[in-house]
Amino acid sequence: MANYYNIDDILTEEEFVPVVFHKAANGVIIDPSSETNSVEQGAKVELPLWLAQELYFRQAISISVPACFNQKTRLEIQADAACVDLKSRSPYFYEFGCKIAPLVGDKTVEILLLSAFKIRYKEILTKAYTAAYTATSKFLPLLTKEETILYESAQTSMAAFKKWRMGGPRLQRASVLGRKRKPIE
Repeated sequence: MANYYNIDDILTEEEFVPVVFHKAANGVIIDPSSETNSVEQGAKVELPLWLAQELYFRQAISISVPACFNQKTRLEIQADAACVDLKSRSPYFYEFGCKIAPLVGDKTVEILLLSAFKIRYKEILTKAYTAAYTATSKFLPLLTKEETILYESAQTSMAAFKKWRMGGPRLQRASVLGRKRKPIE
């Protein structure tokens, strides 16, 4: 876990990933409806990322590529990344991808993340600087958590720039300069 107190990091690590057990495990309850408290060798289950990471480093499991990075998503991103609803696949698509990429051993996940972010970054900034409210209401639900933060930062930046350009105070006097010095005794 990269940042123990960051709620976004905690929620990212709660995403489920498909795994295959290399070793049998006794005393493990993955499915509450099962009659046994064990997992057989070769069993395919879905575990939260935080647990899958620990078991992976102990060489008890292998991690498969999650469904949000499957071939269908890759084809959609290649066709038009700006229109893909990444939030429905994973609200923390980029963070989750960065954490899962070294574990799955599939280099195409990293390429997918990079190409999607490059294309969507340009689109997000363009919409943040130029789009009207009605256009953005359709666009915002498609954005992941990271992209939403980026969009809001761009809008705040643009609003500050417009305020400055329209005649806001050009130079501000530092608050330290307004105070008088104490006489030296």
